[in-house]
Amino acid sequence: MSVKINYSNKSASKNSSNLVLFSDEKFNLNSLKKFLSDSEFSYINDLLKTSDLKKNLLVFELNSNKKIVIISIKNNHKNSDIENLGAEFFGRINYGKNSEYFIFSDSVKTKHDNFLGHFLHGLKLKSYEFNKYKTKKDTRLININVTGNKNKPSEKSQLKFKALEEGTFYARDLVSEPGNILHPDEYAKRLNSLKKDGLKVNIYDEKKLKKLGMHALLGVGQGSIRGSYLVTMEWNGAKNNSKPLAFVGKGVCFDTGGYSLKPAKFMEDMTYDMAGSATVVGLMKSLALRKAKVNAVGVVGLVENMVSGNAQRPGDIVKSYSGKTIEVLNTDAEGRLVLADALTFTEKKFKPKFIVDLATLTGAIIVCLGSEYAGLFSNDDKLSEQIYNAGKKVEEKVWRMPLHKNYDKLMNSKNADMQNINYTGGAGSTTAAQFLQRFILNKTPWAHLDIAGMAFSKYGGALNSSGATGFGVRLLNQLVEENYE
Repeated sequence: MSVKINYSNKSASKNSSNLVLFSDEKFNLNSLKKFLSDSEFSYINDLLKTSDLKKNLLVFELNSNKKIVIISIKNNHKNSDIENLGAEFFGRINYGKNSEYFIFSDSVKTKHDNFLGHFLHGLKLKSYEFNKYKTKKDTRLININVTGNKNKPSEKSQLKFKALEEGTFYARDLVSEPGNILHPDEYAKRLNSLKKDGLKVNIYDEKKLKKLGMHALLGVGQGSIRGSYLVTMEWNGAKNNSKPLAFVGKGVCFDTGGYSLKPAKFMEDMTYDMAGSATVVGLMKSLALRKAKVNAVGVVGLVENMVSGNAQRPGDIVKSYSGKTIEVLNTDAEGRLVLADALTFTEKKFKPKFIVDLATLTGAIIVCLGSEYAGLFSNDDKLSEQIYNAGKKVEEKVWRMPLHKNYDKLMNSKNADMQNINYTGGAGSTTAAQFLQRFILNKTPWAHLDIAGMAFSKYGGALNSSGATGFGVRLLNQLVEENYE
């Protein structure tokens, strides 16, 4: 099933076209009379007397071929409210093999300057599905024709929303792929193809990583027959040579836990342990597609954490790219090892304005925040506030958690500079973030987003069906657009 949005002045058929009209919050139809026949107007007015007017959306079936959808516009709608309304509309429309709806833009009466843009954006985000491996695909098509002379999204707005949708869908696609398909070798190839979007892509393979001294990252992947990689994606959209904004993602394509083996139950979900990297990739794609006026770099570490005769053992000690040594007490605390090398490399090579990393890092953050908020840890109040506000605006919410030097003692090792897990107990997400902070060497503003509870949904959310959510793409785009362009 797919949704196609057409901007035209194509006329709706009086007898068989489904109409979408917008009213005030009390479903007053007087302003809509010109869009309806007299009989339709009378029929719907009668039905409204017994309808639940507290709803946002009412569907009236005139016959087997024609529906009229009336959507109420509340006062003081936020962008996220409008997008949720579009998603609700998608969930309510009922269609056969092929179906067509006509949205009358002239019926929109609101002070919001891009109501329809956000409404259709929410509809598109909700329409996503991953059916690549189904032999019987849903071939249904729904056409949304936006017609009228007023309130249509501008071409610039359409481009922005399309770029965001493509970036979000690309992230969802990556997370949805099974581990036997999207292993690190294949992932690196796919990222190389993003050059066509205007990104500069560099792939560091195992030979290059060994030469650089990235033994923390390499240690995680050494048990797999697949390669390990660090991939950088650069977008230079600013006219000056300003410092780039840096985004770093954990890309563990499949996580068995290594010798610290995970329980068999739900291990199949560990294909989404690369969701942090997918968010970074989706964001970079979106920035390139909409030609964002900013310099940005995305860095992802791609590995597979497997069990084999060559796999990393609990108790191994590795030397990171920073020069600091790490005692690996638990091989299932592997994401922080990947990020340790990626963070220091990003800071040293690109000297960015800030670094934001994303990772499905700890189960502890789900215990703490569930699937409503991502955990935010940061060394910079200004960056934290910007991320928090951006998350509120797009409804990809974050909640700031503490960092403090007193947590460092929980990660100190007797045999190396630090250990990769806190065996004393408690503060699992905070000690993981405290570990990562040690690899920010030059006091660069840094934020860590633990998205373990947000990257994958069993039940679906307002703007996504069940499965991969693409969380973070729209949040970070909002951060960039609002504060740095």
